[in-house]
Amino acid sequence: MNLKNSINLLLVTCYSLLVLTACSSQNRLDGYIYYRLNTNPTTLDPALIVDVTGGSISAKLFNGLVRLGDDLSIQPDIAKNWSISRDGLTYIFKLRYGVYFSNKREVKSYDFKYSFKRILDPKTRSPNTWVLEKILCADDFMKGRAGDVKGIRVIDDYTLEIRLKKPFSPFLSLLTMTAAYVVPQEEVDRWGPDFSSHPVGTGPFVLKEWLPNRELKLEKREGYFDVPANVKGIIYRIIPEDLTTVTEFELGNLDVITIPVSEYSRYKNHPKRQGLISSIKGLNTYYLGLNCSKPPFNNLSLRKATNYAIDREKILHTIYERRGRLASGPVPDIMRKWDMPSYYEYNPERARELIKKEGLDGITINLYITADQEVIDIAEVIQSYIRAVGIDIKIKQLEWSAYKEAINKGEPDMFYLSWWADYPDPENFLFPLFHSSNHGAGGNRTRYINLTVDSLIEKGQHALDQKTRDSYYRQAEEIIVKEVPWVIFWHRTDFTIRQPWIKNYKIYPIYSMDKGTEVSL
Repeated sequence: MNLKNSINLLLVTCYSLLVLTACSSQNRLDGYIYYRLNTNPTTLDPALIVDVTGGSISAKLFNGLVRLGDDLSIQPDIAKNWSISRDGLTYIFKLRYGVYFSNKREVKSYDFKYSFKRILDPKTRSPNTWVLEKILCADDFMKGRAGDVKGIRVIDDYTLEIRLKKPFSPFLSLLTMTAAYVVPQEEVDRWGPDFSSHPVGTGPFVLKEWLPNRELKLEKREGYFDVPANVKGIIYRIIPEDLTTVTEFELGNLDVITIPVSEYSRYKNHPKRQGLISSIKGLNTYYLGLNCSKPPFNNLSLRKATNYAIDREKILHTIYERRGRLASGPVPDIMRKWDMPSYYEYNPERARELIKKEGLDGITINLYITADQEVIDIAEVIQSYIRAVGIDIKIKQLEWSAYKEAINKGEPDMFYLSWWADYPDPENFLFPLFHSSNHGAGGNRTRYINLTVDSLIEKGQHALDQKTRDSYYRQAEEIIVKEVPWVIFWHRTDFTIRQPWIKNYKIYPIYSMDKGTEVSL
């Protein structure tokens, strides 16, 4: 086929696609807001959800005892209030009256006991047992040594008591997570494994239709106990490709999208679109992990040299287009309540000195990355910086599942990754990522070991007051930064763009905060 015919065919194909897509806008449901998902949810059962996609939808369908406020503080949800014993072990929750599941049955304390036991029950095979395993005798129940969870007690229909094995300062934050949502036993029994696609909860919306790999339809629920939704419903369209997403948005078939990296500059500089961009400082940290369990990065001097060798600020301001804030430690800046100085400024001469002193110049290091174009671009810049100080780097690209398996096994020397908050507590960026009990899939993928850090994190977990807790976390973070199991890059800022007819839109730092009730058309 000659070039002219190829171009004509391409134009006809594109035109046909645009016409078909434009026609689809005529099928929009009045009063519904349209969002994009880049992947099909695997489940909408709170016991089984581990991804942001499922979690963001389930936040509209379910509620827990407590939730996060706009300032990330713990706020009442189905529990109207609670008290904590002076020793930090016993929590008593008073439930609201008149909160109903969408099957029109009122929520009682025993529903929470059932929901929590269901998470811990081995038969459920929940990957979220860690959220509730701090409860007294949860281990015995999970291992089949007890038929009940002693630490969960129904005092009356509207009063629930939870006792912990040890004080655990982030416990209330854990209860804001998806796994702590309440579900009705009769509906779980009715649907069995299909409850994951027929969820019944207490939230402001109900699931009306799920067409796998196409779309999900949520409908506003009448009688929601809290502030009702301003829209008739939500349509989530499943569109894997960013290019298609942008086309659909510009045709008016999507109302709000996360701005793809490739479109950031265009939208930011667009005279009519730039005022429709929302941003929020994300609770995340991007980093280059250095495998501390084997040569060459079991050598502290080489880890320091790697930090000196890379101009993180320049990468942030160029390739990353300033879409974040330079990090000085693993705990995000907006979560940290203490100062953390930056120990490793860009200093290639110092890097060369350390490498030469250790006799490591000329070695080759393997850098593992995902096959995402932005990550590839950043990896190539990192490669050039490291080569400039005397060490060669080979870049190995893997698809996500193979990549995650490789780093969980400790295969790469270096790897590029990020960590996003499950709950807004510094402990969530310290215990999973640096405690020696979490090597591999637990989160500590650099296989870093420091028993003093372990002890400080544990003391912070069990401290009863904020000031003491922060003191332990600060000390732990300072040691981690000095021993550099990571090259710490930045905390990413998230950007979305909306249509001009969208009102009261807010972007949230944690997906579980968005109940979908504020936005309007």
